[in-house]
Amino acid sequence: MPIDLASFENLAAEAVAFFWQSRKQSSRKQKGSGVPDAGERSAVTSGKNMDGFLKMVTTIIKANGIPISSLFMKKAQVVLPGFFRPTKQWDLLVVHNQQLVAALEFKSQVGPSFGNNFNNRCEEAIGNAVDFWTAFREGAIKARVQPFLGYIMHLEECEKSLSPVSTKSFHFPIMPEFEHTSY
Repeated sequence: MPIDLASFENLAAEAVAFFWQSRKQSSRKQKGSGVPDAGERSAVTSGKNMDGFLKMVTTIIKANGIPISSLFMKKAQVVLPGFFRPTKQWDLLVVHNQQLVAALEFKSQVGPSFGNNFNNRCEEAIGNAVDFWTAFREGAIKARVQPFLGYIMHLEECEKSLSPVSTKSFHFPIMPEFEHTSY
């Protein structure tokens, strides 16, 4: 059975537009409060910037026959047991007929410090995946079939995100794939 992508291109374009509008609104609201956060932080503290991507994914999930009652996004409803920590809060869980179908995390990164921040996001995604799959393998997460695990990352496209970062390793050579990596 083919997957219905439910006008993915249009939904993605709307999600990107919402992301930037939400950042702008959050920044204006923060500055208007008289106590703005430092640097770019005022644009991200609303916690709503990735809601357009959440809408895109939930629209696709619903288009493929999963009812809205199986989608969970409230803080108390998106917690799963971990293996290396007691629990992990996800952004979206899909639990259909009492079976975990999917766990998804939504993140974004906007400049200026792409190299270090991108490494941190990679470590976070890998750590979350290792914790999730270990908990699943060890039976902490019950499911008859292997669930889908997703990490949706919205990365600003600009000169700095497309430029190589320096890579050095004193003791061992860096894998060739990473020698001229752009973040």
